[in-house]
Amino acid sequence: MSEKENSYGLHNTMSAEKGTAEIAPPIERGGFGGFIDSFRQHPGQAATQQERKQAAAGGQIDLEVAALNLADSPLARRLKNRHLQMIAIGGSIGTGLFIGSGKALASGGPASLLICFALIGIMLYTTVHALGELAVLFPVAGSFAAYSTRFLDPAWGFAMGWNYAMQWLVVFPLEIVAAALTVEYWDQNKTISPAVWVTIFWVLIVIINLFGVKGYGEAEFVFSLVKVIAVIGFIILGIILNCGGGPNHEYIGGRYWSNPGAFRYGFKGFCSVFVTAAFAFAGTELVGLAAAETANPRKSLPTAIKQVFWRITLFYIISLTLVGLLVPYNESRLLQAGMSNAAASPFVIAIQNAGISGLPSVMNAVIMVAVLSVGNSSIYGSSRTLAALAEQGQAPEIFAYVDRRGRPMVGILLSSALGLLGYLSANPTAQSNAFEWMLALSGLSSIFTWGSICLCHIRFRRGWYVQGHTLDELAFTSQPGVIGSWLGFLFNVLVLIAQFWVALWPVGSKPNAQDFFSVYLAVPVVILFYIPFKIYYKTPFIRAKDMDLVTGRRELNLDAILAEERAEQATWPMWKKTYKFFC
Repeated sequence: MSEKENSYGLHNTMSAEKGTAEIAPPIERGGFGGFIDSFRQHPGQAATQQERKQAAAGGQIDLEVAALNLADSPLARRLKNRHLQMIAIGGSIGTGLFIGSGKALASGGPASLLICFALIGIMLYTTVHALGELAVLFPVAGSFAAYSTRFLDPAWGFAMGWNYAMQWLVVFPLEIVAAALTVEYWDQNKTISPAVWVTIFWVLIVIINLFGVKGYGEAEFVFSLVKVIAVIGFIILGIILNCGGGPNHEYIGGRYWSNPGAFRYGFKGFCSVFVTAAFAFAGTELVGLAAAETANPRKSLPTAIKQVFWRITLFYIISLTLVGLLVPYNESRLLQAGMSNAAASPFVIAIQNAGISGLPSVMNAVIMVAVLSVGNSSIYGSSRTLAALAEQGQAPEIFAYVDRRGRPMVGILLSSALGLLGYLSANPTAQSNAFEWMLALSGLSSIFTWGSICLCHIRFRRGWYVQGHTLDELAFTSQPGVIGSWLGFLFNVLVLIAQFWVALWPVGSKPNAQDFFSVYLAVPVVILFYIPFKIYYKTPFIRAKDMDLVTGRRELNLDAILAEERAEQATWPMWKKTYKFFC
């Protein structure tokens, strides 16, 4: 590696170890003056702007400068271990599980529901472990797109960055409308306009994000705690109801697997559930995005990554097994399933069928919390991704603006402004058309993100070996390894194929262009981002021997630290080694 590359790596490691967000001079004024001062540009950021301009001059991409800008990002590192653990455990529990599972049950039956969610869970397990290995070694801002730029192709990193940013930008207005419509469960006469609730929820989420990453972390801690408690409570209740412990003392058992049956619409129904299951796990990768704003990602991130196994097993597989036992797939209310129709939630229907009063409202309130949680994550995810793109010269420089509190304010303001599209809910005609196409833009975004993460991990491991490194030098290694990443990548490809088939020949209807693009629009959009950038900048595919494996590594004396930790782990009893392996 060249002398220039070594100097960048050394500078980055030292600056990242100290944390640029932590060495900024304190704001001197108090009160309202201090509040105003907090929005001024972070003093540690101005020095990198000239390098960014020079890197973009002449129509070229300087990968070294881009990686260094990300590593020196002044985003505040204020997320604690408990925040990351709860984001990992409950972060992706949202409308996909509580409401989307109803559509999946109606489309494929309880057996398809269980098998498909289990298969996607395996895929996510391998994907998140691959992400964990990369994020512990390179805890950089906007990690997903940054890894694609670094290990695959800068043009693909550009496409993936904008793909991920657009996903969250359009999800925000969708989710605040979903929250507003969820309130209609208690206001079925619509005495209050949805616009009132949109305003309340919009203000709440924006204020949370104006508190910076600490506000996001604390809100997600509370939201996730509520969701986790609710799912555990439903599991306990579901077992009791299935065994005949409900008010009517009726034993259900596996009745609905026999009549009306375990599968519906054959293999096509199975594929449609496969796609819905993939969407239900969207947001799982946020734990990796948060790594750049975590005080000590090397210690907290591996534990958070391992929590994914328990989340998938406990909160998805067990709860959906009970849903399939308690609700038949031909239940008429499931046919009303949609993003915002909480009344079509199989969780709510199961409780209503048992004749328990009061609890359906509690579950509906949990669904509203889940919707707000996703809305909160949407501002966080989009603003950090836009800032990372700008730091790499792949978005307008203004999005790189980070204030003295470590907030990417321009990205937060853009996402907040787009959230005002939620007022379309006041016009049912406009709402239907606009939201259908916004959903189309975000529909396949997570599939591209997960597939790119797996491919980045495969290419990183290749570069790591080619440049003479060993796995012993890594603070955290993916438990399923490269084989797991290949499995995850192939699963993502299968989801794209299944979605193409279901989009072209929908279940229960004839092929038509509108239905196809309403679910497959993200694919041509990604291509339109990738090809022009590739042609204009003539970006190369990154070869293993040319990968920059220095810039962005936070630990300065990793070998000594790892040796000390491994010596300590050798003294652990077997039960503790087993526990730490999974947790």
